[in-house]
Amino acid sequence: MLEFDLDTLLSLRVAVDALIVLAFWAQSRRYPGIGGPGWWAVASFLSILGSGGLWLRGTGSVFWAVVVGSTMLVVAALAVWWGLRSYLGLTAHRRHLLVAGLVCMATLALLTYGIDTAKGRQAVFSLAIIGITCGGLRDLLRAERESPRVPELRAVRVITTVELLTMLGFAVSVPVLGFTPDQVMPVYLFIFLTTLLVRMALYNALVSHRLRVEGDRARQALQVREADQRALIENLGAGVMVFRPDNTLASINTAARRFLGWSDGGANPALPEPTSGGHAWQLLGETGQPLRRHELPFDRVLATGQPARDIVMGVPVGEGGEIRWALCNAYPENSTDGGLRHVVLTFIDITSLRNAQAEQKTLQAQLAQSQKMEALGTLAGGVAHDFNNILAAILGNADLARQDLGAAHPSAESLDEIRTAARRGRELVRRILAFSRQQPMELVETDLAAVLAESCALLRAALPSHVELVQSSGGPAPRILADPTQIGQVFVNLGTNALHAMQAQGGRLEFRIDSLPAHHAGVPPELALICRQRQTGVVRVQVTDTGSGMDEAVRRRIFEPFFTTKAVGQGTGLGLPMVLGIVQSHGGAIDVQSRPGAGTTFTLLFPAAAPANRGTMPMPGRASAALPASAASAAPPPSTDARDTMPDATDAPMPHVLYLDDDDTLVFLVRRLLERRGFRVTAFTAQNDAIEAVRAAPGQFDLLLTDFNMPGMSGLEVARAVLAIEPSLTVAVASGYITDEMQAEARAAGVREVVFKTDAVETFCEVVSRLVQPAG
Repeated sequence: MLEFDLDTLLSLRVAVDALIVLAFWAQSRRYPGIGGPGWWAVASFLSILGSGGLWLRGTGSVFWAVVVGSTMLVVAALAVWWGLRSYLGLTAHRRHLLVAGLVCMATLALLTYGIDTAKGRQAVFSLAIIGITCGGLRDLLRAERESPRVPELRAVRVITTVELLTMLGFAVSVPVLGFTPDQVMPVYLFIFLTTLLVRMALYNALVSHRLRVEGDRARQALQVREADQRALIENLGAGVMVFRPDNTLASINTAARRFLGWSDGGANPALPEPTSGGHAWQLLGETGQPLRRHELPFDRVLATGQPARDIVMGVPVGEGGEIRWALCNAYPENSTDGGLRHVVLTFIDITSLRNAQAEQKTLQAQLAQSQKMEALGTLAGGVAHDFNNILAAILGNADLARQDLGAAHPSAESLDEIRTAARRGRELVRRILAFSRQQPMELVETDLAAVLAESCALLRAALPSHVELVQSSGGPAPRILADPTQIGQVFVNLGTNALHAMQAQGGRLEFRIDSLPAHHAGVPPELALICRQRQTGVVRVQVTDTGSGMDEAVRRRIFEPFFTTKAVGQGTGLGLPMVLGIVQSHGGAIDVQSRPGAGTTFTLLFPAAAPANRGTMPMPGRASAALPASAASAAPPPSTDARDTMPDATDAPMPHVLYLDDDDTLVFLVRRLLERRGFRVTAFTAQNDAIEAVRAAPGQFDLLLTDFNMPGMSGLEVARAVLAIEPSLTVAVASGYITDEMQAEARAAGVREVVFKTDAVETFCEVVSRLVQPAG
């Protein structure tokens, strides 16, 4: 029979248990979440105490050798089972271990000191170990059913079965086969030492398996979280871009691709993907100027390591210069050791907001311009009456003086200069009224090409030799409803400004007429709506010069009244405001594009006339002025021969004119002017005096010519009062400030004609001669 040295085996077992204690204790500290290693370390420690008790068997110390040693071995086996249960997630309480140890110790003490029987002690020890081993087998079989694909559990079950069979053999070898404990102890100790080594290796494999499982679960959970995060980021409405520290792009979500105009296949050619040391995007700041390098979100985070928040940034994303705007935030993503891993840029698209803000600024500028025009219009209305009276007095008296003195008189030249200066003042009033859209218009279907041809003919008369004037067309253009005279003023004014801009270096002035559909992108929404309602298109006139151009500051102010860049005495600052007033009064729009040194382009847009429109058509919401033909254009100087306007010499009494004006200067002038031409004139400066004169002598007067704007009682109120007395009397009202409302009231009051006062003085006799004739 094979001989085993008990002391050597015990020493070897103690050494192995000591190694196991250290190994599993370290594992329990490193992986506290895994149940088992701590119990197994305790079991090995208790096994060392049990082996020490076996060492004392020959010393005569029965308590330590039998009671304590056997108890430690039983409790060690129980701790191994408890460790297995803890690993499998079953209950394993320390108090159960303590109670089992005390019960075992008490039983062995009873069988040692109360009933001294070695077989009883051996039976208790064997039954305790067998029971513990059977409990472990039961838990292993249950665990295998739940986890059949774990080979480590199957191996532990096999080694536990071997230990159970060995323990059964030890239990029956002494009482049945007649061996003494000292004979069988070394053999069984060797077998248990071998199974101990195998068991501890398997337990270590179980710990490794658990680590692998938990690692796989953690990786799967991480993958799930990453997938969820990717799905969340991918479906965000905000753009997300992740950059590496070398400024290369690590990832980008769908919203960012859509913002940048990138497809799933990659970046677009106009905005390539950034590369390390390569192409860098030219980003714009909130003011539209390029951002400096230290202002870029990526570089700010890279330099400071701190987040950069609420940065408004423009990104050119198309070859056509399209710019999209974003509100950006950038923050660093650091590794566990504090190093920079990524710079994360998040942004939301605020392009529509920026466009809305720009449109709001444009509307505010238009509102301010409209308010300026309204203010100037109010000023014009107030000034026109008094100023026209002054001009009328100057022109009329100058003409009378020239007639009295004759052409050969030395003062005739001075009188001509007075007339010229007065006409300039009259033209200034015309421009103010045209700018403020208070000058009456008669709208007819107008061929802009014909009006432009006449205007170009006028411009060629003053065209320098080094300037080329070109008139072009993009094809037949529809007619528009317009006042041809005023449209001609617009063309001449724009052409004159262009010639002044090219006066030094020369160049090319081009007028181009074409048509656009109402849905064209260059047509303002208000004009497009009018054209859609009329079911017509848009007529476009472009006036382009190659002159000096202008900067943005000047461009924004060119339509301001009295703003001019010309030298003193060379411009009034009313030319372009007049152009704006005329264009807008025709329902049109105007746009200006210019750069210093690159010339200027004025674009005029007019709604085309509806096909059904024929003849004279008033603008919607606006009455046309009922003026004599002579009042529609500048009249030539009055003849010096009084007979040109003298009524026919007959035996019939001369027409009797009742003239009313609150300005005594005009009253004096009109009386002299009409009496010199043979009319009988009764003039008043007080309204009640004129009314009483008609009441006192009904039928005596052939014409009542009254000023409109008078204190106390207006000309229309006088007309109503007079017509109530003598309904057949011809009544005319003169004013330098004619509005639609006034004309409507005049017609309702029975006034035959509203005379535009600016031109009435020079052709006054012709107007009076026509009005004194019977109506019809």
